[in-house]
Amino acid sequence: MKKSSFRRGRFSYRHLGRYGEIVAVLVKYGFGDLLSRMSLDKYLKVRNRILRKKTTVDVPGISRWDRVRMALEELGPTFVKLGQFASNRPDIFPAELIASLEKLQDSVPPFDGDKAVSTIEKELGAPIETLYAEFSRQPFASASMAQVHRARLPDGQDVAVKVQRPQVDESVAVDIDIMYHIGSLMQRHMHGLGALQPEKLVEEFAHAIRKELDFRIEAMHIRHFGHNFVNDATVYIPQVYPTHTARCVLTTEFINGIKISRLNDLFQAGADPKEIARRGAVAVLRQIFVHGFFHADPHAGNILIKEGNVICFLDLGMTGILAPTTRARLSTIIVGIAQQNPQRIVTALAAMSYRQLQNREELEYEISELIQEYASRSISAINVSEVLNKLSQLMAVHQIKVMPGFYLLVKAIVTIEGIGYRLDPQFNMMEHVEPFVRKMIRDQYNFSQLFHDGTEAAGDLIRLLRDLPSETRELLQIIKAGQIKIEFEHRGLDPITRKFDQMVNRLVFGLVLASLIIGSSIVIFSDIPPKFYGLPVIGLAGFLTAGIMGFWLLISILRHERM
Repeated sequence: MKKSSFRRGRFSYRHLGRYGEIVAVLVKYGFGDLLSRMSLDKYLKVRNRILRKKTTVDVPGISRWDRVRMALEELGPTFVKLGQFASNRPDIFPAELIASLEKLQDSVPPFDGDKAVSTIEKELGAPIETLYAEFSRQPFASASMAQVHRARLPDGQDVAVKVQRPQVDESVAVDIDIMYHIGSLMQRHMHGLGALQPEKLVEEFAHAIRKELDFRIEAMHIRHFGHNFVNDATVYIPQVYPTHTARCVLTTEFINGIKISRLNDLFQAGADPKEIARRGAVAVLRQIFVHGFFHADPHAGNILIKEGNVICFLDLGMTGILAPTTRARLSTIIVGIAQQNPQRIVTALAAMSYRQLQNREELEYEISELIQEYASRSISAINVSEVLNKLSQLMAVHQIKVMPGFYLLVKAIVTIEGIGYRLDPQFNMMEHVEPFVRKMIRDQYNFSQLFHDGTEAAGDLIRLLRDLPSETRELLQIIKAGQIKIEFEHRGLDPITRKFDQMVNRLVFGLVLASLIIGSSIVIFSDIPPKFYGLPVIGLAGFLTAGIMGFWLLISILRHERM
């Protein structure tokens, strides 16, 4: 997919039609006030004049957050993906919006099977008859970005072929361009956005969806998971066929299994739901605490159960990565909750955050209140999802900025715990979390780890002592040369600056208007041909232009109080 042309917030009339559709949907669901605040009529004057005559959709009793979800669904695949991406950011968006976005539907009618064949032949560079011994043109699964067909390789292996929708990358590129522009308008015209940085959010989303649109990356993820679980008989990862995989085509082993949500089918097949719940939880926790590479969306539709209660993970396009230090701090937080030690939790959060904590004592007090809810419970009776969700809300309130992977981790744990409860009403996630956390804590204090940490600390100290004299000398030289610069940040001056710009614009406009009138008067008296009713045409044209400009300026001042 091409790189966005709106990285600087520029507007392109090439996208005017799509922009109009987006504006129409936002107005339809009652978000016209946001359009006015972003001054979108500045760019879409004609379209907005039409839209003002339309009434919004009748949505009595529907919350603003649900209207956001409905608008995203109507705007199509890219905006649905944006909503799903935003649902993983409780540090930015309110809990009510997150709950609504989690209901987004990502299922659309399939596209024509002949188009799928055309894409496969173009991507793999061979006729479909050569690539597959059999290929079903009717897909068995369809989503916003791709659909999946069943096929058979020449060697007889049954496979699933995931094919990207035609022109989806072009439509995504256009939508992301528009998102960049809207993000820039929000930052320019809407104040009090707090932790929400629209342009940065769109940039993160664009990076994520570019990866999702390249099926070679998903193939790499599948192979990575296969390597991590190669010696685990309780987990099965489908095989990838690289010769039949490209940017828009992914061929994997076809898995015969039962969806984990179909309890009746599991019972009839002789499966053990309690064992499946245990194995699923252990598999996800192993991904998080051992591998540091985890399935970020392990919902019921992405998990199949094979014979023998074997867990099979599907759709591995969305993954999360955790560095060893982040895993260790997460363990510290969970142990701090179990041991009712708020100081330990706050210290771990401060180490995870790349923004300095502003109200450490207040945060510590609120965490103390949180863990008091679990004071009378044993460690095995703690609801991990509930604790992590409440902790995420506290982090959002205190604007603790951590890597987005942390929230993907929270979502993965919450999702797999919910599946565990459906399979086994007595399921307890903490019983499975505790062994991983205890092991990580022990590993942090074993001799080899302490020796490694001490060696690194000694190396850092030696480098600091080595560089300190030269850096001190450079600082003194800068001071002596008078080259120290102090930067001041002005806040709250934007409205004044804009008003000043308007005043200057009007003054310049008035000077041009006055010059045009004076120049036209001189031409009139100079008697220069050609003439119209005895008056020079050039002078008359100048007066007419000046009249139109003056009338436009007057209307602009009276109606909008701005240029």
